[in-house]
Amino acid sequence: MERVLVIGGGLAGSEAAWQAAQHGAKVTLFEMRPQAMTPAHRTGDLAELVCSNSLGSNLIDRASGLLKEELRRLGSLIVAGADQTALPAGGALAVDREAFSRAVSERISSHSGIEIRRQEVQEIPSPRPVIIATGPLTSQALSASIAKLTGEEYLYFYDALAPIVTFDSIDLSKIFRASRYAKDAHDYINSPLKREEYYHFVEELKAAKAMPLREFEREAKFFEGCLPLEVLAQRGRDALAYGPLRPTGLVDPRTGRRPYAVVQLRQDNLAGTLYNMVGFQTNLRWGEQKRVFRLIPGLENAEFVRYGQMHRNTFINSPVLLEPTMMFRHKPGIFFAGQITGTEGYVAAAAGGLIAGLNAARLIQGEPLLVFPPTTMPGALSHYISRAREGDFQPMKPNFGLLPALKVRGKRARYNAYAKRALEDLKGLDTT
Repeated sequence: MERVLVIGGGLAGSEAAWQAAQHGAKVTLFEMRPQAMTPAHRTGDLAELVCSNSLGSNLIDRASGLLKEELRRLGSLIVAGADQTALPAGGALAVDREAFSRAVSERISSHSGIEIRRQEVQEIPSPRPVIIATGPLTSQALSASIAKLTGEEYLYFYDALAPIVTFDSIDLSKIFRASRYAKDAHDYINSPLKREEYYHFVEELKAAKAMPLREFEREAKFFEGCLPLEVLAQRGRDALAYGPLRPTGLVDPRTGRRPYAVVQLRQDNLAGTLYNMVGFQTNLRWGEQKRVFRLIPGLENAEFVRYGQMHRNTFINSPVLLEPTMMFRHKPGIFFAGQITGTEGYVAAAAGGLIAGLNAARLIQGEPLLVFPPTTMPGALSHYISRAREGDFQPMKPNFGLLPALKVRGKRARYNAYAKRALEDLKGLDTT
C-alpha cells in the first residue's frame, strides 16, 4: 500500500498523521526538529506549543468550545492530549505545555502505523499523497518549493508570543485570584490597576523601544486577533482597558469594586511554577519588557523565563488553491493543513490536520473524499479558507459568524442552537 507522507510535526501534522494511521494508512511523518530549529521552537517534541498554553474556551456555546467538542467526537489526538494534561483555567482548556507535547509525541511514536523521520524536507515529495503541515514557520527551502507549486506569492502577517514569569517572583499581596464572572473559580492571577497606574503603564508602553524589523519585514501585516500589546496601545489610551486588560467580570475582593484595568496571568505548567501574561504578546526589546512590565502591581520583581517575541507567519492563498477537503486543486494528492492554510489557533490547526489526514487515507483506499458540512465548525473553517472572496482573505479563527445563520433571538440562545445543529449534523457524517 502507498504511504501517506506528512511534512511537519506540529499540531496539524501530528493530528493528520494520527488520523491517517487510525483509518488504515501507513504514514511517514517528517519533522526537522531538533536537527533544524525554527525561531520560535525550543524542543524537538511533536506538537510543541510556541505561543499561549491555552486552547481557548471549553464551553459549548463558544466557537472554540464547540470545535473542541466536535474534534473529541471525531477522535482527535490533539484534544485528547489537551484533556489529559489540562490545568485549572476556568472555562478554558489550558495545558501544561511540556506534558502536552510529550503526551502527543508518545502516542505518535508508539503507533504501529506511523514512522517518524527526523529530517528537513526541502522539496515537496513526488510520492502521493503528501500532507504539508509545516505551519507558519515553514523553512526557507520548502517555502520556495511551495511557492513554485502554487505560482502564488505568500501572504504574511506577524504573530507575537507573550512573556512567562515565575510564580515565586510575583508579589501575592498585590494580586487576587479569580476567573471572569465565576464565583468559585480562582484559576487566574489578577493584578488590578488604578486609573493613574493604568495610564502611566500605557504611556511607558507607547514610549518603549521595539525590536527593529528587517528590510523585508517592514510592511508588516498584523493579524487583528493577535496584535502586539504596543501596537494596540497606539490606538488610544483606553484601547488596552477595553482589550486584554479589560476588568469586566472581575471584582477585587479586597475592595469589593471592579478595578480600572486588570492584568491577568494564567498557569503555564502543571507544577504551577510558571505563569504567562495573558494577551501580552509583544515585540518590545527584552530590556524594555523587563522595565515596563515591572510597573504592573505585583510584578515589580518579576523573573522572566521567556520574554515576548514576534515572528513572521506565512500562509498560502487558500481560496485560490484549496478544496474544502484540504486538497490542492491543481495537483490531486497534495494536501495542506494547519496555520499555513490561513486558519488561526491551535484547535483550528488540529481540525485542518484531521480533515487532511482522513482524506489522505481515503484517497489511498479509493474512497470519496469527505467534505464536512458547513454547519459544523470544521466544515465552516474549511469552507471559509477554500471559498473566501479573492482579495479579502485573511487568517480566520473559529467563530459563529462562519456558520449558516439561524434566526434565534438572543445571542446565547442562538449560539447554543448553532452548537446543537453542528453536533447533530456531525452524527450524519461517515468518517469510518
